[in-house]
Amino acid sequence: MPLRSPDWTPSATLDPVRLDWLDSASVSLALLRLERIDPLVSGNKWFKLAPHLARAAAQGAEGVISLGGAHSNHLHALAAAGRRFGFPCVGLLRGEPVETPTVSDLRELGMALHWLGYGGYRARHLPGFWEPWAARYPGFLQVPEGGGGLVGAQGCAPLVAMIQEQLPRLGWDDYDALWVAAGTGTTLAGLVLGEGGRHSVFGALAVPPDHGVAQQVSALLAEAGAVDAGYRLLDASRGGFARVDAALAQALFDFEARTGIELDPLYTAKALIALRQHVEAGYLAAGSRVIMLHTGGLQGRRAMLPRLLRLAGYTATSADASR
Repeated sequence: MPLRSPDWTPSATLDPVRLDWLDSASVSLALLRLERIDPLVSGNKWFKLAPHLARAAAQGAEGVISLGGAHSNHLHALAAAGRRFGFPCVGLLRGEPVETPTVSDLRELGMALHWLGYGGYRARHLPGFWEPWAARYPGFLQVPEGGGGLVGAQGCAPLVAMIQEQLPRLGWDDYDALWVAAGTGTTLAGLVLGEGGRHSVFGALAVPPDHGVAQQVSALLAEAGAVDAGYRLLDASRGGFARVDAALAQALFDFEARTGIELDPLYTAKALIALRQHVEAGYLAAGSRVIMLHTGGLQGRRAMLPRLLRLAGYTATSADASR
């Protein structure tokens, strides 16, 4: 049966955040709480995924097939959407079989899983990679890793309008900059498209600069016919993707204790640390107003939580008592 386009357009709240280092610099910050749009299909992942699903429906596709790792927020959102909206989906996973909270969820949500090994996963960009999978799953739409590509970026562009509509809730008439963590650059490119040059967009790189995010963003904007301007990339990777350390863990739990807002360690927490460094270095003028996207990813932090607690110097008992 052909897939039907999901009839769901979620909205996220824009919430102010008060922290000492912001107050000291007279900088205001608000978070777009994308992590709260849904318990399972959360964060920016839905906005990247939705236009792919609309395209699948328009093409009469019977299901969706995509790629990701054992902690993939993208595959988790796809599997949850498949369960909710009634379409089959397939996940091609990096590495050898391993059981993680994410993998367990994918299986429970009904996603068919195939492990490619590491060499097989690296081949995903080579010609002919999709041929055997197209033969095995005829009629399934192939969605890029992370829901990327121009289609995914265009799905994120309306987030700018979502922000602007909610400014009166903050008592703001405008803002000075958008901040977002960048893994593939898809969401960043979408924000640049949505802004159309009106505000600066900062991408806090969750991966090292040599991973080609700058090139990917430029390519997406060129494909969209947009001017390659209005954004800046900052290295927030802390030496590598999925690289965490004691300072990051402490910052994450300190933020949670002060605000009651959980962060994922690989994206939004790194973006917040990069913003703090930017503010404390004096790069933002007093009176600046900044919007940062909380891009979700909380399901992926479950497997990392014991390590994060150890890095931050917490025992399980003391951490539970403080939260």
